[in-house]
Amino acid sequence: MNTEKDFYYIIADFFISIKQVNTLIDVETLLPSFKGFSAGQDGGSDSDNLFRLSVDDKLGVVPQSSRKRIRTFDTGNGLTTVDSITSGGYQFIIHDIYKRECCLLVANADFSELKCALNGDYFMRSFGLNNALMLSFAFAASSHGAVLLHASVVRQNGWAYAFTAPSGTGKSTQTGLWVRFLDGCDLINDDSPVVRVIDDDVYIYGGPWSGKTPCYRRVRSRLAAITKISRAKENSVDKMSVVEAFATFVSATSSMRWDNGIFDNICDTAEKIIKRISFYVLHCLPDKESAEICNRMIRKS
Repeated sequence: MNTEKDFYYIIADFFISIKQVNTLIDVETLLPSFKGFSAGQDGGSDSDNLFRLSVDDKLGVVPQSSRKRIRTFDTGNGLTTVDSITSGGYQFIIHDIYKRECCLLVANADFSELKCALNGDYFMRSFGLNNALMLSFAFAASSHGAVLLHASVVRQNGWAYAFTAPSGTGKSTQTGLWVRFLDGCDLINDDSPVVRVIDDDVYIYGGPWSGKTPCYRRVRSRLAAITKISRAKENSVDKMSVVEAFATFVSATSSMRWDNGIFDNICDTAEKIIKRISFYVLHCLPDKESAEICNRMIRKS
């Protein structure tokens, strides 16, 4: 077993700390996409930490008499079972696409203190820890005006443009077209950027989770617009109503609708964002013209 170690990271200007207590493989080895987010040995003060996670493979499940099943949900790359704990907080069991149990995660009510146990080979442990951290970040950040957004994000001339859609609809294709055909564009993140409201501005950050595209960048940019991708036979852009924008944004966030506090926080953040940026629908084909039309309609001058 490995000796105790502490690891510190900065994601979207939040500190997170991970204490390795008792596990077969070093945390750092399991998190290659976190390398660019390392804070070295500087973890900030306790008040600076968004959350603290202990990795201890000796952690056991919460007794069944002390928890209640909420449901099992499909994350797109596996199943996660969530129970509420009678004394407060949650238990999650994270499975991969092969239904193998990779991680047990126990969180307090506000996700500021968490413990997890990893299981299996390197790939199972890496998958479990990455998913535990993504889940923990999404829910802990909700009370700080930040959300994890299911989107692909491109930057042009200092402004960021996020594209959201169900998996396989074409958001990565659209940002790829921007980077390939439009001047001054680069990819910030391809799956799970972080959106924060800071004072009167909305910022979007690259993060250590980026789906199938290895784009793990510690960068931030002001967010100009969020655009929903809709496949069509012709290319066109429509501006969303406030109601459409709210529904689009909330459905693209990582949220727990059964937790009123967390869900209310996400809705509050959504309202602030909708007041500050524009929302569009891009009806498109996967071609150069769609990127050019969209760019002309939504870009900041």
